[in-house]
Amino acid sequence: MTPANRNILWAEIFVDELARCGLKAVCIAPGSRSTPLVMAFAANPSIKIYSHLDERSASFFALGLALVTDEPVAMLCTSGTATANFYPAIIEAYQSQVPLLILTADRSHELRESGANQTIDQVKMYGDNVLWAVDVAPPEADPPAVLIRSLRTLACRAYAKANDLRKGPVHLNFPFRKPLEPTLVTTDNTEIPADALARADGKPFTVFSRGVSQLSDEQVEILKTAVEYEKGVIICGPHTPVPARTLIDFAHSVGYPILADPLSGLRFEDQVLGGYNTYPIPQSPDVILRFGAVPTSQRLIDYLGKSNPRYHIHVNRGGEWSDDNHMVTHFFDVSGDTWPTDISNIARAETHWQNQFRAAEKITWDTIGDEITDGAYFDGAVMVDVINLMPPDSTFFVGNSLAVRLLDQFGEPGSKSIRIYGNRGASGIDGLVSSALGVGAAYPDKPLVLFIGDISLYHDMNGLLAIQRCGIPITIVLLNNNGGGIFHMLPIKQFEPTFTDLFITPHGLDFSHAAQLYGLNYVRADDRKSFQQAFTESVTSGKSHLIEVRTDALKDLQRRKEIVAAVQNALKQHI
Repeated sequence: MTPANRNILWAEIFVDELARCGLKAVCIAPGSRSTPLVMAFAANPSIKIYSHLDERSASFFALGLALVTDEPVAMLCTSGTATANFYPAIIEAYQSQVPLLILTADRSHELRESGANQTIDQVKMYGDNVLWAVDVAPPEADPPAVLIRSLRTLACRAYAKANDLRKGPVHLNFPFRKPLEPTLVTTDNTEIPADALARADGKPFTVFSRGVSQLSDEQVEILKTAVEYEKGVIICGPHTPVPARTLIDFAHSVGYPILADPLSGLRFEDQVLGGYNTYPIPQSPDVILRFGAVPTSQRLIDYLGKSNPRYHIHVNRGGEWSDDNHMVTHFFDVSGDTWPTDISNIARAETHWQNQFRAAEKITWDTIGDEITDGAYFDGAVMVDVINLMPPDSTFFVGNSLAVRLLDQFGEPGSKSIRIYGNRGASGIDGLVSSALGVGAAYPDKPLVLFIGDISLYHDMNGLLAIQRCGIPITIVLLNNNGGGIFHMLPIKQFEPTFTDLFITPHGLDFSHAAQLYGLNYVRADDRKSFQQAFTESVTSGKSHLIEVRTDALKDLQRRKEIVAAVQNALKQHI
């Protein structure tokens, strides 16, 4: 069918090219100025639409989906302040190298800087937090072939740029004049010239490809020299760019322990260590091999800052620097999944260095298990139960602030087949519900669990609407300590009443009303037995539940300190 006017032609060509490039999903928030693109997406059967009522939820949902698929997801909104609500998710995507296509509709050029309603400056509005920003040429009544070809190549270039070696968000700003709907405009020429038609074979107008990068001979030699030292440690941070089994085989070949962040993709594999938040990490390594982003653990960050090894090698994709201590001696840009599993002929027997880590790890988890079994229920015990009771092949999204730190301290490594995600690029507490649901959309038939704090849930209650609207069952474990419990870990806690009034910010909210509003089953679990029962029922039912656990932030903090002390005491007795 011939498009009714220039706007519809423009939008249909662009969306068709995105589909040819491989775009599979778009998150759309409603608005008028974006109508041509909305209509084009609605008419394209190759792209799944996720409809959201507000822009922030849409953008974080897109972020979560792209975080899993590692390929671009589009998000679309109308003009004006709607575009600004995309910004937090864009920052997170840029920091975490998550590929997104940001499509914003805009007023036509003559309306800019004119006082026209719902018109703001949207040109390059996201600054350096996107990889590329384009103010798209406005549709014309009788477009030359080269202009149509440029629209096709723009779609291909934008998709490829977002999905490049250094992945991230790309912003395309589309100015449209009325009519925005598919209303016939007889003066518009919507016949496409022969030399601007789409490829007959169904492929994109321009196909982008890249070769596979591997370690250079120089990098291999550096590694060989480094691993001759037996006192080495491998630290895997969030978004570790090398596959888990490859790294585990490599670690085994060189005899180095792996300390795995919960968001590294290795935490719940065999032969990795995770108790470093609780026991003293052996000092004076000769070699540190770091993969991915800065670790979650402050204890581990401090260890990196105080160590002065002969080799401190940082491995990351896309040339992304992640060393806030500035101690790295060698940086390896690994853009593919290639990594040697056997770098040398070293066949090390058990060393004292390795045994220190293994002994500390075993004693730590044995002691934590005993303490949780014998003591009162607290936030760390809730995390232990979540990990232990989660069914195999589940998806777990963990919130920021206190939530991810609980996972880091109480998430015991092992062969637990769960996928763990979180927003640790900018580590904000906004959009976490929506991100979790976006992650769940990539695994529609698997149990989805979100572990989140009360302030974080409050920040993204809008996101709860997508549970029913997009059909994504979820178990939400809400840790409600009535405010910002994480601040009890900071020196500001000594300064009352400012601390309570302006940092803890107690709210007294009853989240059962939120569950009722958004159609979730609600359970308040005040003890371990009731939580275990509610959680097990939820993750096996295929229905959505909000399980609220009310805790006391000060008591929980004290309990965590007691467990650290118990571990330290056990280590003194056994090592």
